[in-house]
Amino acid sequence: MSDQDATTPRVFLARHGETEWTINGRYTGVTELDLTPRGVGQVRASGAQLVGPGRLLDPASIVRIFVSPRKRAQTTLGLLFGDGEASQVDASKVVTTDEIAEWDYGDYEGLLTKEIRELRANKGLDTAQPWDIWRDGCEGGETAQQVTARLDALIQKIYDIQRDNMHGEHPADVVLVAHGHILRAFVKRWLLYPMESPLPLMMSPGAIGVLSYDNHSIQEPAIMVGLSMPSST
Repeated sequence: MSDQDATTPRVFLARHGETEWTINGRYTGVTELDLTPRGVGQVRASGAQLVGPGRLLDPASIVRIFVSPRKRAQTTLGLLFGDGEASQVDASKVVTTDEIAEWDYGDYEGLLTKEIRELRANKGLDTAQPWDIWRDGCEGGETAQQVTARLDALIQKIYDIQRDNMHGEHPADVVLVAHGHILRAFVKRWLLYPMESPLPLMMSPGAIGVLSYDNHSIQEPAIMVGLSMPSST
């Protein structure tokens, strides 16, 4: 049985809070949208419960934060950890990178799933089976293979940060602040699943997910389906 504990490095996944397009289900890639007031509240609530000294996301244990360049992710970062001099993490730990930007939806930006499928049907596509982004990608945007490549590159960077700290030799927690679709794609690649493999995943706006390693092994990346909160004793 695995003896995984809090000494094993973790990767925290932080989804940005709700936007107007989150509410109506439109594919939101490069479009810059503000968080709704409820979205701000979602992130603040997660931060109040989970971020801070001695809490699940302890700034002393975080060595890198990779954040999407989109405004909604940047706002979420500030709401979780604080801005400027009030930030709980040193600015040198924060890396803004397109590697964890949302999937580039190309021609499908701002559309609903049913609208995308109608568009493709009018072009004579998908006659054998309905459009599936995990398999078919996006016209004018990214393919599943392109998304896989950039996420795999980011995962290698995380491995390099964490591989020598599997037993808590040094703090090595990493945080990703990004978007619902790309974070679910990240989970697939973390678990070494092909992008098109069925793996139903849900992540609410403002939610925090946790990945780690089984048996303190860099060769055994895993998803934490449940974890205990830090204890003061």
